[in-house]
Amino acid sequence: MPNSILFPNDFLFGVATSSFQVEGAWNKDGKGESIWDKICHTPGIIENGVTGNVSCDHYSRYSADIKLMKELGVNAYRFSISWPRIFPTGESETNSKGIKFYDRLIDELIMNEITPFATLYHWDLPLKLYTDHEGWQSEKVVEAFVAYANYVFKQFGDRIKHWITFNELQVFVAHHPNTEEFKKNLWN
Repeated sequence: MPNSILFPNDFLFGVATSSFQVEGAWNKDGKGESIWDKICHTPGIIENGVTGNVSCDHYSRYSADIKLMKELGVNAYRFSISWPRIFPTGESETNSKGIKFYDRLIDELIMNEITPFATLYHWDLPLKLYTDHEGWQSEKVVEAFVAYANYVFKQFGDRIKHWITFNELQVFVAHHPNTEEFKKNLWN
């Protein structure tokens, strides 16, 4: 066929999500609050008061979502790991229920022959790190991120071979919520 496009046999047809945008379960099973939770729960910031509280409920529906991916012929899934679901305050104690969620998600993807690609940071900075250290401008936050990244590499690296460090780095750096106006309207 002259108009056919042939893809190599090893070509990956994938879909992608952000934990905050699809998981929901914003305060379920020990997940900590993120800056996006705070932003969305602050009246007047997000049009119509929309939040990520339930969203697509991927946290509860991931099996059905993976089944849909399989039916669509998807063989790659890029998802982000919610930092505050793993480390509720951004550092120190881990959340075993959050870890188990990602274990189940990853295992089910592999069982369905869908290659997992994980993004470490898709803008869901743990709120406590922001309020205690003012976000990415602090060495403390960078150190906490390194500890978080090392932890998830060890925890999930036996099954995840493809990692993305940051989603759209230029956007969250250029629009970092660290202006005086932003702090005055949101954090006080």
